[in-house]
Amino acid sequence: MVASALAGRQSAYATLMARHREAVYRLARHHTGDEGEALDVTQEAFIAAFAALAKFDAARPFRAWLMRIAVNKCRDWARRRAVRRLFRMARPLEDAFDVADHGLDPEAEAISRRELARVSAAIAALPANLKDPLILCRLEGMSMAEAADVLGLTEKAVETRIYRARQKLSEMLEG
Repeated sequence: MVASALAGRQSAYATLMARHREAVYRLARHHTGDEGEALDVTQEAFIAAFAALAKFDAARPFRAWLMRIAVNKCRDWARRRAVRRLFRMARPLEDAFDVADHGLDPEAEAISRRELARVSAAIAALPANLKDPLILCRLEGMSMAEAADVLGLTEKAVETRIYRARQKLSEMLEG
């Protein structure tokens, strides 16, 4: 597929994106904690990947290469977050008064969404060195070897960071 995409076949680009967009989006969603921001990060990751497609090493798995780009884009997003917060604070308060949820809101669903948001926020608040291995292995289903390849770490380092991330999440969610 990569060779076809490099040859200029648009269908190859579309196939590569279709195969990997959900995984990249989930990674970005867990990093950002926000659906809109995750879509932006996903788009940036695919744009960067297709711009650098000629540099892809066919000896490596495409998914690992793409996820590495996505992790880097998530880190770029985190660095820009402080500036975005400043601009968000500058919005008029009147914009926040008419926000409504038009969906059905049974009590059980509300509790479930609150808990999911709490866990997502806790994951998003983890330091990147703990968050990245946790997301790749436990949420994206990558093996520790694949995550180690994506992150440039040893398998043991990935295992240790996942353990520490779980401990930190427990502390955050219990406290």
